[in-house]
Amino acid sequence: MSWNPTQDPGCPEVSGIAAIETLIIPRTRDLGGFEVRRALPAPERQMVGPFIFFDQMGPAEFLTGGGIDVRPHPHIGLATVTYLYSGAFHHRDSTGADQIVYPGEVNWMIAGNGVTHSERTSEEMRRRPGTAFGIQTWVALPDHVEDTAASFEHHGRDALPFLEDDGKQVRLILGSAWGAQAPAKTFTETFYADVVLAAGAKLPLPDDHEDRAAYVIEGSIVVAGASFSAGQMMVFRSGDRISVTGGERGARLMVLGGETMNGPRYISWNFVASSQEKIDAAKEAWRRGDWEHGRFHLPAGDQAEFISMPDSRK
Repeated sequence: MSWNPTQDPGCPEVSGIAAIETLIIPRTRDLGGFEVRRALPAPERQMVGPFIFFDQMGPAEFLTGGGIDVRPHPHIGLATVTYLYSGAFHHRDSTGADQIVYPGEVNWMIAGNGVTHSERTSEEMRRRPGTAFGIQTWVALPDHVEDTAASFEHHGRDALPFLEDDGKQVRLILGSAWGAQAPAKTFTETFYADVVLAAGAKLPLPDDHEDRAAYVIEGSIVVAGASFSAGQMMVFRSGDRISVTGGERGARLMVLGGETMNGPRYISWNFVASSQEKIDAAKEAWRRGDWEHGRFHLPAGDQAEFISMPDSRK
């Protein structure tokens, strides 16, 4: 697909740090040799558009036989996408989905009223030393779909729009931007893209989305004369024309955003909802653990274990 920006790369920009509404430095957690950086939710900002959860996983290296094992656990009121730069995850969920996701592909799971899933390093990848590096996001669902039945979509690398020109490469993961449309079904105005910029290459951000942010994965970017390095998220002011420029060694980044939600969301453990009552009901259903007749069902092929409900004081 040819490059089709919605604005000229040389458009006027706001100046200096005034271009940035919020600068987020993610919290870092060490999960036993596997580092996770969480940018959303943050004290400064709960959401960017519908994005309510944004984690950088790794990069991590594993010996033969090693990997990640995220046991079956529940979700409500959100949709998830795990986007990988390296490694492979085996996704199973209670809709019946059983799918390996590789770098550049999309597993799009809509939790709705309730879903259970697991993510593990694939058996194929465990046969040799491996890596895991990617971004996991949760997208909050609007009120009219948060109680729908769970569903799942998989879209391969070749199905995602790929835009390339003048030192910039963009793979559109979700939503619409730069005249392109990603295949996964979304419920509010959304955009989410994997961007690679050569040094000095300039990318105009779409100005038809209310909320916009950029998260630097590798290298650095320059925005209105200010430089931002890997591990930082910039949230931009609504309505400003913004371009990001690759730093001295170029950059890889995620750009994301969309329509502001109609109100804040309650978030507790793995649950997101428009009310505390919905959260409490989901917690009670998971505690009861009636996998055959209850609200939640364990995924086929991965029913031997699950993550218990955390202590209510947490």
